[in-house]
Amino acid sequence: MRLRSLVAAAAVSALGISLAACGGSDSGDSSGGSSGGGDQTLTYWASNQGTSLDNDKEVLTPVLEKFTAETGVKVKLEVIGWNDLQTRIQTATTSGQGPDVVNIGNTWAASLQATEAFLPFDGAAMDAIGGKDKFVPTALATGGKEGTDPTSVPLYGLAYGLYYNKAMFAAAGLQPPKTWEEMVAAAQKLTDPAKKTWGMALAAGSYTENVHFAFINGAQNGADWFDKDGKPTFTTDGNVQGVLRYLDLMQKDKVANPSNAQYDNGTKSVNDFATKKVAMVINQNNADSSIVANGMKPGEYGVVPFPAPKDAAAPVASHVAGINLSIFKNTKNKDAALKFVKYMTDAPTQTTLGKPFASLPVLKDAKPVFTTDAAEAATFQDIYNTKSKPLPLVPAEDQYESTVGKAMNAMFAKIATGGTVTADEVKAALKTAEDQVAASS
Repeated sequence: MRLRSLVAAAAVSALGISLAACGGSDSGDSSGGSSGGGDQTLTYWASNQGTSLDNDKEVLTPVLEKFTAETGVKVKLEVIGWNDLQTRIQTATTSGQGPDVVNIGNTWAASLQATEAFLPFDGAAMDAIGGKDKFVPTALATGGKEGTDPTSVPLYGLAYGLYYNKAMFAAAGLQPPKTWEEMVAAAQKLTDPAKKTWGMALAAGSYTENVHFAFINGAQNGADWFDKDGKPTFTTDGNVQGVLRYLDLMQKDKVANPSNAQYDNGTKSVNDFATKKVAMVINQNNADSSIVANGMKPGEYGVVPFPAPKDAAAPVASHVAGINLSIFKNTKNKDAALKFVKYMTDAPTQTTLGKPFASLPVLKDAKPVFTTDAAEAATFQDIYNTKSKPLPLVPAEDQYESTVGKAMNAMFAKIATGGTVTADEVKAALKTAEDQVAASS
């Protein structure tokens, strides 16, 4: 899911005509077979991708107006903050009062697919939006449960990378790390609590950030969080050791300020990096805008893949992060909605939105435009295309994020207050999370 700073209030914007109740505009053919155009109006719920909800509206308005000019289909836009989006979508799935088209965090895809409220992109629907072959395969794989027609398609791509301060590394005689061991050694050399300087910053109070690193570290150990039948397997040794390895950055390696346990979103750790209080931070590529906004110039930092241990089972450096597009199955504007999805995922629109939203293209052979640093762009695109693994594509994925992520919040809080977390305690916490997910599945 997109980890832009969370904004509590939803902003509403209307394009073309005034805002009306959602539920899919009914100005088109009620059979869903309208060819679009005329006086059709689509409702579109967009997620917060820019620096603010107003910024999103400023960016999207001309893009949607261009779609209207090309097709005659108007688009009624509502930008919804991350604090509210999932709840709004879940409410819409039960009430039937949703928009025609909606942005979803791609990690929600399988859970939302299970509600059966969304249009499957079967062969005909996929052809209507330009075909599956235009997408990066790993990005398209986030669209729903494996082996099914996806109910969402990728829109904005994101990936984790390890940002490092070039001047701090040079002064310490360090090279960018290629392994976990090199990363920890560099972080320890750059940590000096007396000078309030730390090797790394962690969003250790954010359950969404924590569960991402539980997943990535477990994947590096060759572990999965669910079996082929969708049952949770949280307590495997690979998952336990992966979680403990990440906790140890604060607990054993002591390269992160214990106060990071209070960082409840990624923006705070990125700001520490941008203001040169820490030498490294692991974040998605949308960190660029916050780093530059805090005064750090692009040439002052570099990015390498989040390193795995030298004996890792798999060189996984990120989950396939990003935003997907879905169409509500009860839309009365199916053809117009498919045209809109095709337009938003075409190369020109991807290029237009890639820079202001600092996103990676989800299309094969497309070039990133979110940065002028060619090396950084190539690094993130390679991570996204070849070193990323989708989060579990199971209906209980949302519960996995909540239970495991919050368990890690609690363990970081214990460490930050002087406590110790052992492997047995990690396993016990994951067992509790596993039982909660199993009981509700």
